[in-house]
Amino acid sequence: MSAKVPTVRQTNWISIIPHFIVMGIIILIWYQFHPENAFLYGALTYLVISIALRNFIARDHRKGIKNNHAEKFKAAISDFEKSYAFFKKNEWIDQYRFVTLLSSSKISYREMALANIGFCYAQIGDGVNSKAYYERTLKEFPESVLAKTALKMMSAMENSVAQPNGTVVATDSATSQTERNS
Repeated sequence: MSAKVPTVRQTNWISIIPHFIVMGIIILIWYQFHPENAFLYGALTYLVISIALRNFIARDHRKGIKNNHAEKFKAAISDFEKSYAFFKKNEWIDQYRFVTLLSSSKISYREMALANIGFCYAQIGDGVNSKAYYERTLKEFPESVLAKTALKMMSAMENSVAQPNGTVVATDSATSQTERNS
């Protein structure tokens, strides 16, 4: 049974400053033509540009999220792999996404793609690939809270034993190995 994708939104608050600068420039441009509605037109223009940038440039990532929500995990894996490849090839877009995509996220698209692939593999029951992708995420992004949390949860699941009555008892790996050898 699948679960909804966990959503973690970490904001890089300092990157909001360039957003206000860009919005201010757009408002100043609109002020030249329509001073009475410059703020409204500028804010709407900024909103349209930011949505268009994220939907066009990060389209594979967005498609992967949609497939994930629709529980089409194999298709989502393919989309996230394409997203990772694009942002790996164009690292500068991801690195400066506060300007290129008008995005204030602390988490890069590459990190999100790898973690999402790990999540999708877990949802289709492929724990080996899931763990491998979370480990790859940690290798590339050592501070990844997403990968650290997922690996801890997987480790906890590996160290638990299901009882005949359906309850799960946590054990350490040495204990469960001893019990299996008895």
